[in-house]
Formats: sequence, structure tokens, C-alpha cells
Amino acid sequence: MIARLFDQPSTTLQLAGATVTLPPEARFGSIDSVREYVERVVTMPVVRERFSRSRVPVAVRSRRGAGEAHYEFSRAPGSDRVPTIAIPEAREGRWALRELVVLHEIAHHLDDSGGPAHGPHFVQTLIDLVEVVIGPEAAFVYRVLFGDAGLL
Repeated sequence: MIARLFDQPSTTLQLAGATVTLPPEARFGSIDSVREYVERVVTMPVVRERFSRSRVPVAVRSRRGAGEAHYEFSRAPGSDRVPTIAIPEAREGRWALRELVVLHEIAHHLDDSGGPAHGPHFVQTLIDLVEVVIGPEAAFVYRVLFGDAGLL
């Protein structure tokens, strides 16, 4: 639903009694550009300050299936498996080469709660990340829609 709002021709919308102008959302042309973006985000000083897991390396790879993006988590001590964000880039999967999807996967990486994959701590991590990277207007949209869905 949030992605559809960002896809609208008008970037101004009425939500919860407020007029909100959505900031532009980045789109990516390749896995390499996603990889560079992820590196820039996790090394932002404000991200480093708020999320301790931002110092844990995260890889980005192309995903074969076109239906979903996902995060591969490794918490095992001594594991040589690097946490990885997998994004489809085949023609049918190009829907995932967008900032909202990539931030969702980064939020999985930054969520250090050990809780459910899309639980309350993850949701708050995602909202906080969206706020510092895209802006408070985008975070407001997430808060309202997630609140209405009972996720907050």
C-alpha cells in the first residue's frame, strides 16, 4: 500500500487529517547500484549512531526468483556466512529495485531484537530508518498506515 502511494502521479496526499508531500523515492538500475546504496545507508553517521548492527557487514546479491526480495540472517558465532540482502533484478523482478524495498531489507539487517521477522521491533526499526533516510513525511505515512493496520 505504501509503495502504491509513492507511485501516484501526485506526491501530495491527505492522510489522517494532514496534507503530506511525499519526497521522491530512489529507483535502481542494477544490483551494483543497490549495493552502493546499502553501503551508503549503513555508513551514514545517524544510522551508525542509532543502529548498532549497522557496523555488521551486509552483502547484496541478485535473487533468482522474481516474486520477492529477502534478507538472509546469520547470527551464529563464528559463522563465515555474511548477512545478505537478495533482490530480484530479472525483468519480472524489477519491482524490487526501489528504495522502499531496499530499506525494508536493510531494516531486517538492523533489527537486533531477535523477535519475529515482521514484529513490533522490526516495524519500529523500519520506520526509524525511513525517517532518517527518506524523511519525516515518509515516516509519517508508515506510522499512520501501520498504526491503522494494528502493527504499532
